[in-house]
Amino acid sequence: MAERVLITGATGLLGTALAASCARDGVAVAALVRDVARAAPKLPGATLHAWDGKSAPPAAVFEGVDVVVNLGGESIGGKRWSDAQKQCLRQSRVELTRALIDGLRAVVGGRRPRALVQASGVAFYGDRGDDVLTETSTVGTGFLAELARDWEAEAGKATELGLRVVLLRSGLVLAREGGFLAKILPPFRLGVGGHIGTGKQWLPWIHLEDEIALIRHAMATDSVTGPLNAVAPEPVTNAEFTTVLGRVLRRPTVLSVPSFALRLALGGEMAGQLMLASQRAMPVRTLDSGFKYRHPLLEPTLKQLV
Repeated sequence: MAERVLITGATGLLGTALAASCARDGVAVAALVRDVARAAPKLPGATLHAWDGKSAPPAAVFEGVDVVVNLGGESIGGKRWSDAQKQCLRQSRVELTRALIDGLRAVVGGRRPRALVQASGVAFYGDRGDDVLTETSTVGTGFLAELARDWEAEAGKATELGLRVVLLRSGLVLAREGGFLAKILPPFRLGVGGHIGTGKQWLPWIHLEDEIALIRHAMATDSVTGPLNAVAPEPVTNAEFTTVLGRVLRRPTVLSVPSFALRLALGGEMAGQLMLASQRAMPVRTLDSGFKYRHPLLEPTLKQLV
């Protein structure tokens, strides 16, 4: 088990949950953050290092670190995808990871961390309809797929430095604390929720507890390398997700958001790749690695969360 972990993106939904999980188990937590004063309340007990995400962090921040977990990245859906916003998304992922690897490269060999657990996403596969997607499936097309491909490629350079690299291709993380579920619950509670577009697109998901447990599994298991699909083993379509959530909340879900309205609101590219794309991702290598899900089925998961 890792004795000290260094986290980037530590103030986000995943980062704060991971830091708390590690701290509970006696794993020392350090974090690279943009603003130490603002991050401190979210990360009690953690050692915080200021970092702009653009230049290589000093070698001293890796002192005594066993595993680096890179969760940094601007919210994909936070703003409409202008050219400037797409560059921001790229900088906060690809260029940030490149700077992180540059920092690791400056560390004298034997003092380097032994592993890098790197965030990625099932958007790597692009819009693939009903195709079953495993960790061996090829990269897709489009901005998000290319972003994930380049992000993973930068992280993969850590293998040249002797680090074990794990790439977590996450689906939608379901949590009480925030993220996708928190955004959609208000209209569903009011009975005005519904499926998006045709509703036939596959919606890969994972409970926050399983996401954190999988990160911890990747941190601790020396035999785990390469891509892992961080998704529950029960894929559902958007329409199925909508129906189950409505049933759990005892609310109607007869409405829908037509594709053209999303394309008008978000732009064709953003709507098509973020809201209407289909990824029927299955966690084949994840299960083969010995990981056990606590929340494998959607309806019990939603009942527990809402």
